[in-house]
Formats: sequence, structure tokens, C-alpha cells
Amino acid sequence: MNVDNRVIAITGGARGLGLAMAERLGSKGARVALLDTHRDTLDKAVASLSERGIQAKGFVVDVSDEASVIEGFAAIKGELGPVSGCVNNAGITDDAMLVKAKEGEIEKRMSLSGWQRVIDVNLTGAFLCGREAATQMIEANHAGVIVNISSISKAGNMGQSNYAAAKAGIHALSVTWGKELARYNIRAATVAPGFVATEMTAAMRPDMLERIKQSVPLKDLGEPCHIAQSVAFVFENDYFTARIIECDGGLRL
Repeated sequence: MNVDNRVIAITGGARGLGLAMAERLGSKGARVALLDTHRDTLDKAVASLSERGIQAKGFVVDVSDEASVIEGFAAIKGELGPVSGCVNNAGITDDAMLVKAKEGEIEKRMSLSGWQRVIDVNLTGAFLCGREAATQMIEANHAGVIVNISSISKAGNMGQSNYAAAKAGIHALSVTWGKELARYNIRAATVAPGFVATEMTAAMRPDMLERIKQSVPLKDLGEPCHIAQSVAFVFENDYFTARIIECDGGLRL
């Protein structure tokens, strides 16, 4: 797909990976709709993109809430036109061990609320936004692309039962949608980042961060632009669907 003048919705688009994706796709002429939960953060993101000559507009949306997603995508359609692309990037963590015990006594367990909150945002949010995006693409009778952002943690990671399950589910959605939506000329795919230099990693202790870097064959963290490049590839390669790009510096060998 040539993204020039296409409307592309990006969830979690006001900062970090989402903003990098908006910059990448916007530099190719896309009109980007940023979906996030805070108006002030959205306004700053839109202003920074506008300074680069990128057409962008922010929409306050809670991706875990069906009504909010439906209203948000309706607003995008009303103000920018129907979407041709959707990047499901919004995600949160709430890490905990399934159970933690000492000398046979259970000290702590992952709470249902901690499990549900991560599933609601990371997995249900992708479902809701993907459904609205596909609906608009089909009704507009034009080609479309849905990119779901997973994680290296999709293979399982200690202390992340909720996050790992959601990110594995994200790719299952891509495979399913790639098969279901091909008849409408809609492609769906996954990008799975490894460790990337974001606000979250910047807040880590220097010694922990260095250990992470040394565990990566390329001996460094990825940059948001690397993930954005992978997302752009999915959009531009018209024969890529129902598959995954793992951009992790070779960590998953």
C-alpha cells in the first residue's frame, strides 16, 4: 500500500513507539490519527508532528472501552475520512508472579484485576480497534492494513503471565484476520519488538539495563525508529499478511 494521503489510526500514538510510527508513516504522506488517553499528551504529539509537516490529529480514546472505541473511530471517519490503516500499539504492563511462596507458604498471587486490566488494554483493545478499522475499510470499499504490535514476551516471560498471554493473543489475531479479511483486500500482520529504548527502559537501573544489552546479540537496545521501519514495511509490502516480524536484535535465535 502506498500510504500517501491515507488515514492511519495509531493507538498509544502520543509518545514512544506510537509516535515514532506516526513520524515514519506521516513522513511518507499518511494522515495520522493518534489515539491515546490524555488530551495534553496528544496535543504535544500533534504539535511536534505538525512542525515536521505531518498531518496529524489527536483523539482521546480508551481502547479497553467498546463505546469509546466506536465513538473514536466514528470521529476519525467524520474528521479525516475512513481509515485505510490501523496500528494496534497501545499497551500496559502490571507484572507479578502467578504465585509467590516462601517455605511452602503463599505470600502473594497475581490478582484477577491485574490480569484483567492488561488483557483489556493489550488484547481486547486490539480486537475492538481492529474491528472498527476493518468495518470502515470494507464500507469504504478500499484496501486496508492492520498491524498488531506484540512483544518478544509473547513466547512467555517470568512475572508476565498477563502481558505474555495478551501479546501471544495479538499475533493469533493477526493470523486469523489475515485469513478472514483477505477477501476484502485487507491485510493483517504482527510486529514483535524486543528491548527498545523507551521511557520504560530509561527508568531502569543502569546495571539492569546493561545486563539486558549484553543479552542481545547486537549488544544494544533497539530504537523506536527500528520498530517504525518494521511497521512501514508491512504497510508497503502488498504480499505480506498473517505473518510476524520479530525486530529484537537477534535475541530470539
